[in-house]
Amino acid sequence: MQELNTPDQAQGLRELAGTRPVKVIAVTGGKGGVGKTSVSVNMGVALAEQGKKVMILDADLGLANVDVMLGLKPVKTLQHVFAGECGLEEVLLDGPMGVKIVPAASGTQSMVALSPAEHAGLIRAFSSLSVPVDVLIVDTAAGIADSVISFTQAAQDVVVVVCDEPTSITDAYALIKILNRDHDVFRFRVVANMTHTPTEGRELFAKLTKVTDKFLDVALDFVGAVPYDENARKAIKRQKPIVELFPRSPASLAFRNLAARAASWPVPVRPGGHIEFFIERLVSQAHRMAAES
Repeated sequence: MQELNTPDQAQGLRELAGTRPVKVIAVTGGKGGVGKTSVSVNMGVALAEQGKKVMILDADLGLANVDVMLGLKPVKTLQHVFAGECGLEEVLLDGPMGVKIVPAASGTQSMVALSPAEHAGLIRAFSSLSVPVDVLIVDTAAGIADSVISFTQAAQDVVVVVCDEPTSITDAYALIKILNRDHDVFRFRVVANMTHTPTEGRELFAKLTKVTDKFLDVALDFVGAVPYDENARKAIKRQKPIVELFPRSPASLAFRNLAARAASWPVPVRPGGHIEFFIERLVSQAHRMAAES
């Protein structure tokens, strides 16, 4: 992939975004297994049902699974974009309700080992896109790898997914701590997933805020709980989003509520509301991390 040139890149993205505001939401979690990809996919489809033009970027670069969850079979992925074999628009997949999917590679060590500058470089290809986007959802990898830091720091909204496991709360706190202290991320939106009682989500949120209030200067916003739902397992087996396959199930209703809340989150009308600003922040973050390494 060619070396980044931030001004030229931003100019190309201005041609893409024009004056259209784009909401950029990074969905992350401190550990694997909390269901962040399920949250990304179902929130995205629910937003599309509300009339939003949604794109999901699978940013788990070496262990991609958004396409698997939706039963899609990409011919080309971001790995081919990196190799210069195609443009980003050529790898886009059509998901449910017209959601556009940017698939990453799966089981490819070279994608996992990308440098911070290369993490930013993959987004340079967005300048060639002609498809309209209202909401860009970035489904990050688990943990606190460089790519997770880069994508979450660059997004407008960071959604942290937690579940009722001790390591989920401690790892979520570790991620929030790094993003806040080292990368100036102040606001985090918390989703409790796979809850078993009506109060469990609030209780998990209280556990997290008890620690963050004591040690960090952050604003945490509880944006909902997704109940444990046997239909979720059935949907995964059938490689369909639960909001499409079982639209009236408890989890589907929760995802729609989450999407409705996400749709109301403010989008800056200045350049911060455009994809180009997401790219510029991502590039700046990658360059800073590279300089420190």
